[in-house]
Amino acid sequence: MEPSAKIFSGTGSQYLAEKIAQKFGEPLGKVNIQRFSDGEIYVEFQESIRGQFVFLIQSTFAPSDNLMELLLMIDAAKRASAYKVIAVMPYYGLARQDRKDRPRVAIGSKLVANMLTAAGADRVITMDLHAPQIQGYFDIPVDHLEASAIFIPYIEKLNLANLTFAAPDVGSANRIREIASYFECEMVICDKHRKRANEIASMVVIGDVSGKDVVLVDDLCDTGGTLVKSAALMKEKGANSVRALCTHPVLSGNAYQNIENSVLEELVVCDTIPLRGECSKIKVLSTDELFAVTIRNAFENKSINSLFMRSRMANKK
Repeated sequence: MEPSAKIFSGTGSQYLAEKIAQKFGEPLGKVNIQRFSDGEIYVEFQESIRGQFVFLIQSTFAPSDNLMELLLMIDAAKRASAYKVIAVMPYYGLARQDRKDRPRVAIGSKLVANMLTAAGADRVITMDLHAPQIQGYFDIPVDHLEASAIFIPYIEKLNLANLTFAAPDVGSANRIREIASYFECEMVICDKHRKRANEIASMVVIGDVSGKDVVLVDDLCDTGGTLVKSAALMKEKGANSVRALCTHPVLSGNAYQNIENSVLEELVVCDTIPLRGECSKIKVLSTDELFAVTIRNAFENKSINSLFMRSRMANKK
């Protein structure tokens, strides 16, 4: 009997997994996830997955229980004789801890990669890692999707007259350069200096934003401090409008209030993490179709190259 594809969800990403399964054309599989009185997590698949492709959807945002749930689901699937176990992680938590930038610190993203592999994952599907090099931490295949597949059609519909893209920091420059190249427009960079995590000491804009409709692009928005300060600085430099596109809405601390009170026209995010608050300036775009297509292609052993911006640019030429 040919293996079929079965999609399951952890509790943290149920809202997104339901939409992905609907786009895929199959109902979510039944899995029982409980917590004992001491907080210990229990996972049990409630249907046979023997010899099947099992896709486990779970973003690993805080709390760490979301990661533990995913690891237990992977282990349970392997012990239930699944043919392949694919971890679908729209948001890969601890990705910002990707290097040893000071003495005696952990490399969290590497540790997570080790745990996923040790648990028995055969493949990982994720989106917009904080650093693409994190893929190298794995000795199993990683499909690293780009939110540009969702953001580009949205930007095109805006029909901005003097479109300019901005990188909120030097590290984001390569990502922004590709998008600016696609739209054949200019880009600028905000060079920031931090005293400590989540606190910006100083910032300058490299490039001309006078009279421009600026679009800031980043992989995530945490406290919103970088985006708010970048937007304010660009308005001071004469920008006509400033909006931001961020894949992962971490939005911790006073982020919702910071965004609401900022000069940003809007903050457009993906649904890789559920919103925990309300803000009139935040707009959510769904990743359901992108992940459904990727799951379908992974199951049918087809290429996903057409989902990337480089394929769009080749077709545009």
